[in-house]
Amino acid sequence: MFTFPKSHRLTGDIRIARLYAQGKAFIAYPLRVIYLPEPKTDNLPPARIVISVPKKRLKKATGRNLIKRRIREAYRLNNHKFLSFLSEKDYMLNFGINYVANELLPYATIEKKMKEALEKMMEILE
Repeated sequence: MFTFPKSHRLTGDIRIARLYAQGKAFIAYPLRVIYLPEPKTDNLPPARIVISVPKKRLKKATGRNLIKRRIREAYRLNNHKFLSFLSEKDYMLNFGINYVANELLPYATIEKKMKEALEKMMEILE
């Protein structure tokens, strides 16, 4: 139930470039969410995600890695409702999460904003 397997990660330069070029975005500070609905295919999960923490925002790799771990964990623990919604509606969604704050924020803040972002995506797709 609370898993985040490799198949749920968005990979491939072409797919990621298409997401950032054609996707729509909104901000749930400190997260910027870019999403792009895709045609449904049977062998892929309903949502695939890419997480990015720019070097411009956090200079040290340890800080960037810490934030990426916090974002992944917040997504892993709160994605079950979102994934069931996508399965019900027969959607497939590629989305990216960019960290836009200039400082390290605590996990509680990131988790709260991740919940808001997932709720907002469900409202948009409704």
